[in-house]
Amino acid sequence: MPAPRTPLVAGNWKMNPATREAATQLGVSVRDLTAGERARTVVCPPTIWLTAVATAVGGGSPEEGRLAIGAQTMHAEESGAFTGETSPLMLEGIAQYVIVGHSERRQYDNETDAGVAAKVAAAVAHGLIPIACIGERGDERRAGLTATVIERQLRAAISRLPRIAGSGLVIAYEPVWAIGTGDAASGQDAQDAAVQVRAILAESDRSGADEVPVLYGGSCTPENAAEFFIQADIDGALVGGASLDAERFAAIVRIAAGVRA
Repeated sequence: MPAPRTPLVAGNWKMNPATREAATQLGVSVRDLTAGERARTVVCPPTIWLTAVATAVGGGSPEEGRLAIGAQTMHAEESGAFTGETSPLMLEGIAQYVIVGHSERRQYDNETDAGVAAKVAAAVAHGLIPIACIGERGDERRAGLTATVIERQLRAAISRLPRIAGSGLVIAYEPVWAIGTGDAASGQDAQDAAVQVRAILAESDRSGADEVPVLYGGSCTPENAAEFFIQADIDGALVGGASLDAERFAAIVRIAAGVRA
């Protein structure tokens, strides 16, 4: 019998908020509202605010009951002529997590499956916990390609990891058609995707597959969070818009801690 997975809720602030003061205030509010909850809680500010927020909230760690810091992306290389990019070396000591392969990075910044694979491997190699995002677009869903897209993106994401166990890997299933639209997937949709994810991971590393938290992302709110967290293979959420409201984000963390505990 595998050990129970600790629930994990991560907030992706995207290109918000606009000022250092607002970012640090949001981070401190989330820290205070979620302190001691039986969940791992992560906030992912814009790169420019990472150090300020990490300092304001006291550093954080991947442990439950404390607020950890995540980056929204990174480059796979340690250094080089990559204008505007952030290397994993630059994140060490500041962030504990990093989001990799978010659909907006894939859509707007031409991030490829191969690029996601390189970033996942680089994150693990540098002691960062990758939150690897996968999910289908609306047209792919309508064409019945959800499972095909999940398989392609997930197999690519883990292709450069020697093993899953001990890597810290987190998978976020984010159906693209649900992100920022208010049209969330159903709990059963999310569970079906999570079951597929865990089966694919088990092909690579059976014991490691049970360690991996699978998150749901896409218009997750306090009003619908429980529908996802009651699913056997959904271990938390990657939250977008609701993470910019400390009270609403903390409510999702409390729901995850209560249901998954």
